Amino acid sequence: MSIVVTGATGHLGRHVVRHLLEKVPADQVTAVVRDRDKAADLAASGVRIAVADYNSPETFDGLFASGDRVLLISGNEFDKGRVGQHTVVIDAAKKAGVALLAYTSAPSSLKAALADDHRATEEVLIGSGVPYVLLRNGWYHENYTEQLAPVLEHGAVVQAAGEGRISSASRADYAAAAVAVLTGEGHENTAYELGGDEAWSFAEYAAELSRQTGKEIVYKPVSLEEYTGILTGAGLPGPLAGVLAGVDAAIAEGELVVSTGDLSRLAGRPTTPLAQAVAAALKG
Repeated sequence: MSIVVTGATGHLGRHVVRHLLEKVPADQVTAVVRDRDKAADLAASGVRIAVADYNSPETFDGLFASGDRVLLISGNEFDKGRVGQHTVVIDAAKKAGVALLAYTSAPSSLKAALADDHRATEEVLIGSGVPYVLLRNGWYHENYTEQLAPVLEHGAVVQAAGEGRISSASRADYAAAAVAVLTGEGHENTAYELGGDEAWSFAEYAAELSRQTGKEIVYKPVSLEEYTGILTGAGLPGPLAGVLAGVDAAIAEGELVVSTGDLSRLAGRPTTPLAQAVAAALKG
């Protein structure tokens, strides 16, 4: 039996592998990657490396074994048919007879276009008959704290989210929850709504940035059209800019507030406060 993590060289995947190595021997962990060279550090830790690509179904032939526990980390190639990509993994897992397949989805409250692929993937997974766990991950702190340069340069947080609030958490928090499911018992055929313990607004985020930097940073709400234009002006493809603007519209409607407490319960600790994530980003 192996615990298999797809997308293992991605931001979330690396966190998951690191957390797994704190709980199980390295030889029980398989990291699925597209580029072996990018997984040199994972290989050095003793985990098994498997090279496979969501876009090439044949690369998943024989990758899983009966009894494996699999974490399917959702793809980020919005233009390549993510549902089809995910179905490749689900089909291979079903054929192998895996014991559990956990999928990183989106909160059920999120109605934005970003969630469409997740809902469709959930339907495929539930219909497959494979024992499943839906890890409906909320937003990540890092979606914002890794984009601080323009904020600090212009002294403004620019979003189209109005006064909406977000229950974000760190990637490490979501990774801890995934590892709890992959290494624990009794999670089969369950959905978890995952989000940070404390919701915040962009005005509060700007105030926290001001406090920690000593500079005046304001929240500048803009329209969806203006925000889409800003994103495309920064070089994002039009469709992706539209998806991200749609997320801001969802935030304005409260769709990324998740108050179940599932994330901190699974992680076994409180979620990372936004202020802590900001501090870490400013140091980095």
